[in-house]
Amino acid sequence: MHTSRSVLSGGEAICSLATQPGGAIGVVRVSGKQAIEITDRVFRSAGKKELCNVEGNTLHYGEILDRKGKTIDDVLVSVFRTPHSYTGENSTEISCHGSAYILEQVVKALIDAGCRQAQPGEYTQRAYLNGKMDLSQAEAVADLIAASNRASHQVALSQLKGHFSSELSLLRDQLLKMTSLLELELDFSDHEELEFADRAELKALAEKIHERITVLTESFKAGKALKKGVPVAIVGKTNVGKSTLLNCLLHEEKAIVSNIHGTTRDVIEDTTEINGITFRFIDTAGIRHTDDHVEQLGIKRAYQKLDEAAIVLWVVDQEPTVEECADMLRLTAGKRLITIFNKIDSATSKPKSAVHDLRTINISAKLKQNIAELEAAIYEAADIPEINENSVIITSARHYEALTHADESILRVIEGLNFNLSGDLVSEDLRICLDQLADITGGQITPHEVLGNIFKHFCIGK
Repeated sequence: MHTSRSVLSGGEAICSLATQPGGAIGVVRVSGKQAIEITDRVFRSAGKKELCNVEGNTLHYGEILDRKGKTIDDVLVSVFRTPHSYTGENSTEISCHGSAYILEQVVKALIDAGCRQAQPGEYTQRAYLNGKMDLSQAEAVADLIAASNRASHQVALSQLKGHFSSELSLLRDQLLKMTSLLELELDFSDHEELEFADRAELKALAEKIHERITVLTESFKAGKALKKGVPVAIVGKTNVGKSTLLNCLLHEEKAIVSNIHGTTRDVIEDTTEINGITFRFIDTAGIRHTDDHVEQLGIKRAYQKLDEAAIVLWVVDQEPTVEECADMLRLTAGKRLITIFNKIDSATSKPKSAVHDLRTINISAKLKQNIAELEAAIYEAADIPEINENSVIITSARHYEALTHADESILRVIEGLNFNLSGDLVSEDLRICLDQLADITGGQITPHEVLGNIFKHFCIGK
């Protein structure tokens, strides 16, 4: 159980929809010290029970009434008593029919009875402030809701379950041990012969912490790809079949296909999933010399998207020259390049085992030949580690920044130990490292503007 950061059980009652209108069932959530009493004002139990007198974790059937006493809907009300609720406060959840009108009237009845409309993310913010979860777990709630593929779902679930928090807790325990030993020496600084902290052991521990932080920061590249999709640029000359290939990969007719050169004049983007990973495919304008101003702008954007891509699919329909290969290798330096020899169904195109030593996949985008082989190559090129619900992968830029600063501090600790700096200087860098790690989980006082920035992106019902 996390320690409480604030006592919100005396806070005002809030209410909002927890589900989208229009479904068979809708849920309205209420939380706050008076949540049960306020719900009782608008609820008439079929069993004539008052919610104020029932136990927590119980379910009750009845009607929700408007301020004139007229029935709005038959409902089920779930009752949760502090601290055994999502927010840690007294809470109720009203399950009714999913009509937008009914849900609107239920919320209105609750507001008339003394609630106020919840702000975006306010339930999760209260859960954090009441010690039900740390800040990194609270952020994982939003990631879990937004998860668009299996991998991002598993990463968010892992963070919500506290695996990332446990990693940070272990690092902080090790740092605290180092700090305590150094500060103990400072307390006995008048006894120079006393040394509580073995410098060699401290250095070894600091290096171990640096290595673990490095692993976490390096996972951010994969984490960002999982969250936003791996960017894949499809490039090549005009009329080599880039748009047809895009349609194949997306399994829909997204791009216009034509034999006329220069049909694609702007960038076309869309996503699809391969083996549980989202890939963001970018079809670019055909690269060629042209006097058409609009097409020139499209080609300029093609080069920009080439810079942004992690993987580049170079589509050709005849063997390129050595110079063209050299240019493509130069343009894609640091990226994964897959050369695609298209139109193998054409009588004039002979499949290639390799194009000037570049790995080549032979396909017919028109006939959808060898597309599965290409998808396997794209997945392999993404180099995403195997993901499960225990994986610890950084997906938040805020976490990445804090870890980067923590690593800078631990590197200064290692340098200080190498140069035998005084314990007070080394201890100061250790404290900075601790503070940076604490920022991630909210283990210390977190500024209100930071909390506001995190929770404002949540949906209102969460």
